[in-house]
Amino acid sequence: MPTPAERDDVVVLESASKVYRMGEVDIPALRDVDLRIPRGEFVAVVGPSGSGKTTMLNMLGGLDTPTHGRIEVDGVDITGYSERQLTLFRREKIGFVFQFFNLIPTLTAEENVQFAIELASRDGEPPDTDPRHLLEKVGLGERIHHFPSQLSGGEQQRVAVARALAKDPVLVLGDEPTGNLDFRTGKLVLGALKEMNREGKTVILVTHNTPLARVADRILHIRDGQIMEQEIVENPVSPDEIVW
Repeated sequence: MPTPAERDDVVVLESASKVYRMGEVDIPALRDVDLRIPRGEFVAVVGPSGSGKTTMLNMLGGLDTPTHGRIEVDGVDITGYSERQLTLFRREKIGFVFQFFNLIPTLTAEENVQFAIELASRDGEPPDTDPRHLLEKVGLGERIHHFPSQLSGGEQQRVAVARALAKDPVLVLGDEPTGNLDFRTGKLVLGALKEMNREGKTVILVTHNTPLARVADRILHIRDGQIMEQEIVENPVSPDEIVW
């Protein structure tokens, strides 16, 4: 077991809290969360609606900021980042896969992925990734010239997975990425995320589906804005083994 000094933690949360102001009332969404996630781990976050799962994911991805506490991603403290700094951070470091695919409807599958590559350019140089190769990896080699309207929901979500990989991110965040998919296509998308993890990507998956979470190395159980339990999965299941 490595000591804290020896660990390569991609994610560090220290007393991270988020409070939303609704009129005269404060609504706490996350309460003093401490968390470390080492590089290459697959973590699932489960809990009921309103428990703080998405809030935590959004803060890790630079879509939201903590009210209190500290957030570090890939060795960089992003707690006090400006909006511009957070935008650049998201482009370069984070791969998002949302429940809703958010593809650009006027671009083909290949063009959607290529656009993500260009957005992630560092110092004017785009990541050395090939959109066709990424789409082939998620089983869409024959669909690269199709527009989103010509693809099924599962195919669109797999384009979204390929797009998340396009920037060669250090952290992949999935917010209910199988929530709108049927059983078979959900397994395909989950399989694509598992493959990303096998290739060394750190993956955090938010889901309300506890059986689905068994594909992860560790499961965080969140309730009322706090991590109530952390469960190590001794033998993570493959997507094909899941019974929903």
